[in-house]
Amino acid sequence: MITRSNLAEQLREYQIRSKDDWASVSFFSSTPNLPSSRVDVVFVIWELVILAFLVFSAVSLYFRHLRLAFILVCVTLLLLLCMKITKQVKLARRKKRRMLLPLSM
Repeated sequence: MITRSNLAEQLREYQIRSKDDWASVSFFSSTPNLPSSRVDVVFVIWELVILAFLVFSAVSLYFRHLRLAFILVCVTLLLLLCMKITKQVKLARRKKRRMLLPLSM
């Protein structure tokens, strides 16, 4: 049963969550206008690591180390895939949390 104290507590938690938004730059984000959080800093670091792996693979191709370049590209693709899956799970959790509030809020 929904009581006034439960609604007040949910509203307070929602305000606390929405107050902690940070701005982040995301190169691989398909929706850049979503509200971000502190966890997005981890995604920015992941993106920088992915960019570094791509640069190192290009440098290793320049010096004709094909195996190293192939390994670096594979690791880069694996990191990109993990980042996308993690971001989708995080967005699903965020949507589920928002559905806890009643529609009148």
